[in-house]
Amino acid sequence: MARRTVEFRLIEESDAAFVCQLRTDPRYNEHLSAVTGSIEDQREWIGRYKLREAEGSEFYYIIFKREVAMPVGTVRLYDFRGDKESFSWGSWILNENKTRLAAVESAMIVYRIGFDELGFKSCHFEVRKGNDRVISFHTKFGALQTGEDELNYYFTLSPATYAGFLEKNRALLQSD
Repeated sequence: MARRTVEFRLIEESDAAFVCQLRTDPRYNEHLSAVTGSIEDQREWIGRYKLREAEGSEFYYIIFKREVAMPVGTVRLYDFRGDKESFSWGSWILNENKTRLAAVESAMIVYRIGFDELGFKSCHFEVRKGNDRVISFHTKFGALQTGEDELNYYFTLSPATYAGFLEKNRALLQSD
């Protein structure tokens, strides 16, 4: 039986240095909103975020290699709309230590959390124009472009689309 190569855990203030390094590394932040500040600023931001987590209005995860518990990225679920109508996800960064399947696996985990665990009826998100690899990734996953502005393309993805992708790729999310 195949098994997943990455897992998620909720972020902690002790992750501030890792997040700051990811967010400020030009190899990973070209298509992200700019971040300035120190590790201490990041720690304080995480502290404020933990209040939103406690309210159930946002979840920020460290993505780590399952075998060795090595952090390889981040992802955040936020912008929860209506009564479980839709959620968004972003702050998705994977570093050079990621596994070969980390992008697909982490996206599948995001949708499992959003749809199966949190019970949302839809997902909405944006991708910066020029981020062609991520646009292609989401399109192959089945996301539908719903609009655009000067900076971003906007997408949605339904639980049915996620379920269809999951069925075709079930082995990627199975664990021991």
